[in-house]
Amino acid sequence: MSRVGYFDASHNNLRGPIPSCLGTMSRLFYFNASHNNLSGQIPSCLGTMSRLVYFDASHNNLSGPIPNCLGNMSALSSLNLQGNNLSGIMPEFSKANQLRFLIVDGNKLEGQLPRSLVECTHLQVLDVGNNMMHDTFPFWLEKLPNLAVLILRKNTFYGQIKHLKRKISFPALDVLDIASNQFSGKLSVDFLQATQLRSLKIGGNKLEGKLPSSLANCNNLEVVDLGNNMIHDTFPFWLEKLPSLKVLILRGNIFYGAITRVDTKHGFPKLHILDIASNNFSGVLSNEFLQSLNAMKQVANENKANLEYIGEQNNIVQLYYQDSVTIINKGIEMFYEKVLTILTCFDVSNNSFHGRVPKEIHILRSLRVLNLSHNSLSGEIPSALDNLKDLESLDLSQNNLSGKIPPQLASLTFLEVLDLSYNQLEGSIPQSNQFNTFSNDSYRGNPKLCGTPLSRKCNEVGLPKPPSPSSRKDEEKS
Repeated sequence: MSRVGYFDASHNNLRGPIPSCLGTMSRLFYFNASHNNLSGQIPSCLGTMSRLVYFDASHNNLSGPIPNCLGNMSALSSLNLQGNNLSGIMPEFSKANQLRFLIVDGNKLEGQLPRSLVECTHLQVLDVGNNMMHDTFPFWLEKLPNLAVLILRKNTFYGQIKHLKRKISFPALDVLDIASNQFSGKLSVDFLQATQLRSLKIGGNKLEGKLPSSLANCNNLEVVDLGNNMIHDTFPFWLEKLPSLKVLILRGNIFYGAITRVDTKHGFPKLHILDIASNNFSGVLSNEFLQSLNAMKQVANENKANLEYIGEQNNIVQLYYQDSVTIINKGIEMFYEKVLTILTCFDVSNNSFHGRVPKEIHILRSLRVLNLSHNSLSGEIPSALDNLKDLESLDLSQNNLSGKIPPQLASLTFLEVLDLSYNQLEGSIPQSNQFNTFSNDSYRGNPKLCGTPLSRKCNEVGLPKPPSPSSRKDEEKS
């Protein structure tokens, strides 16, 4: 065994502890035991393995602290311990290290980030997400010239994200994910000066104030997720300046006002996920606004050989980080570990939009998810929605829509979820294709609708049978 240089036993059913005999394998440079059922502590004998470059024990049941020796291994380039039950604080790191990838996501680590991380001058990916770490924003990491991915999500980092003395530069930063922490105060990303930033996720904090216009300087931004904060601003039309923006999530803030002043000359050339649900937006859904969503007008090429995920063009991101998104799809909150560029979503639910559902919405031909629920929309459902041939989820519930359900909607053969509940719709429900699969829940709260799957029968097409006096009394009782 002392002559073994490469060891890969990943994705098996190995049990028990990592054997201490590893310390005798002086030539070992690659060790991968990920995705097993290993338990116990990581042996400190690893410190004697002077040639070890790659160590991956992720997705096991390892417990106890991370041995200090792992911070002193001069040849170690990649250390992946994510998805275990490791606890305690992170080890200190020595100057003589070659560490490029440090991933400890999904453990029970606590305390602060060790300041000795600034000695890891080769570090490109730092992922400490999903732990119990408690610290302020680590401005001092700007000293790492190659840091491309910084993930602090789902910890208890706190305080303002604002450096009081000067602006901070992260020259190589591609991904900043600090979502689901306890950052507070006015939102400011002026300190970043990270012109290479591609993915910014700061949702699930207590950030307030206006959206900083300095974001417009980050020309490479593809993903901006600011959801579930307390940001108080009008719709950020100026984000149209970002030529590569594909995902914009403003859900659960205090954005307000009408969305009418849109530069339709440029529009959003690549935006295919727009989630502005649960804010205070009002007014009508203007044709100008819909016209600005240029990427949603174009049906993507679904040839499997051409399917792409956001961020996969970056080699580092592709290997160690994958952009994800959480949206409401098909009536439930869905987490996508990878985001296909053909996933197209338009969610303006839980606002105060009024007026008619604009028939011009049919120009957004690539939509998979359309959610206009919980507003004050009125008038009829436009039959032109049948142009949305790829639509999988349509939610128009909790509005003031009236008239009949357009029979043309039966041509939407990819539609899996339909919610028209709690409106003022009337007449017979279409009886073909996907409409034969929807349950009562799709239509509840529309007393003038009739036909299968409802128990109310229609005495002729489009007209509900008048209720008898006795049944009317029963309805009043219920």
